[in-house]
Amino acid sequence: MMQITENKPSTAMVRRVVVASVLGNAFEWFDFAIYGLFAVTIAKLYFPAGDEAASLLLTLATFGVGFAARPIGGIFLGIYGDRVGRKQALSLTIALMATGTAMIGLLPTYAAIGIAAPVLMVLARLLQGLSCGGEFSGATTMLAEFSPRHLRGFFGSFQMCSQALAFSVGAFVAYLLSVNLSPADLESWGWRLPFLFGILIGPVGWLIRSSVDESPEFAAYARSARPATNTPVRDVFRNHPRALLSGFCVVVVGTVSAYVFIFFLPIFAKKQFGLAPSDVNLSTFASTAVLLLLCPLAGYLSDRFGRRSVILPGMLCYAIATFFLFQQFVENPSFSSLLAAQVGAAVFMSFFWGPSPIILTEMFPVGVRSTGAAIAYNVAVLIFGGLAPAINAWLVQKSGSNLAPVFYVEASVLIGLVGAFALPQASRAAPGTVAASA
Repeated sequence: MMQITENKPSTAMVRRVVVASVLGNAFEWFDFAIYGLFAVTIAKLYFPAGDEAASLLLTLATFGVGFAARPIGGIFLGIYGDRVGRKQALSLTIALMATGTAMIGLLPTYAAIGIAAPVLMVLARLLQGLSCGGEFSGATTMLAEFSPRHLRGFFGSFQMCSQALAFSVGAFVAYLLSVNLSPADLESWGWRLPFLFGILIGPVGWLIRSSVDESPEFAAYARSARPATNTPVRDVFRNHPRALLSGFCVVVVGTVSAYVFIFFLPIFAKKQFGLAPSDVNLSTFASTAVLLLLCPLAGYLSDRFGRRSVILPGMLCYAIATFFLFQQFVENPSFSSLLAAQVGAAVFMSFFWGPSPIILTEMFPVGVRSTGAAIAYNVAVLIFGGLAPAINAWLVQKSGSNLAPVFYVEASVLIGLVGAFALPQASRAAPGTVAASA
């Protein structure tokens, strides 16, 4: 095992990296997430079908298509980051996301160009998926490798804060549009505004990320001349199977929580129970604001008491609370019961969301860190997250029970618990170091 010596970054550079990672990642996730927030409108404009349920299912399936591309993007951009550098990989993700978002914002409807409209919408989602596939591992790795070793959980949690910030801003924008525009204006042009705003990710993201240095750990690793001969994918599967499995399982519970309570439940509340879009968007905004506030606390606690000591009770409390809160919402659908379900879930989600980025990165050595985190994260999100809205809509339709989604949530918790117990030893206790050798 080869020791790698790295130069300690300045405090100013660490702050710059945090800002670059959080804002750049927030732009990425804002662009990716607003599709879900406007799914009902997009269904009518791009996926006309014999009935509204079929149209919405097609739209949600296209939402999931973006996730099909994420493992591919994660692997290739992860390899790129492990070979060329974290900074260049993150710049490439920005360009891909800006292109996909611009396509959605400017794309003519089915009524204007026919079948080309849904085909191009799928292509745009694929480009967004490729970008997001590399964004999580790239931004998280950058944060981890710049942060002080005793505060890596705290700094890593800003990755999840940036996602919560993106979801929160997206929900707030959707709320403002829904209360200030007529349904006809919202459907005609209003829904496009967030996507057109999201194109700013290109120039703004590039300016932000061009101002930071390369990761000191990767720079030290690159000086060893090993990136050129590195085979990250083979190394991850051959030498780090336990880390890969554990990371995958921890991500499952986190991604299901996001795509059920932040994406599916708002659509469900509007379509199944007829709640006002403004109320639904306001509730979603409140829940994501809770995540934004509590994730850093959870990350800090994981630095003090160990990763597993924080995520285990978080998962268990989340499983119990969400079952009863979801049931109450189904039995008495209203703004207050939706708010209780989303905010209550968010409180406990924070305690496995916050530590999860550093869990994924600290289990892998620097030479395969970006690739390992990308594979574990994106495969889990593809299988259990991206298709969650469509699967849950189908479960409700086929079972005839509005409670069906909560059982999907409970199953994800069981998988997450397996991952928590399987964490490598370094991630169980409060860590003092992160492997820096390949």
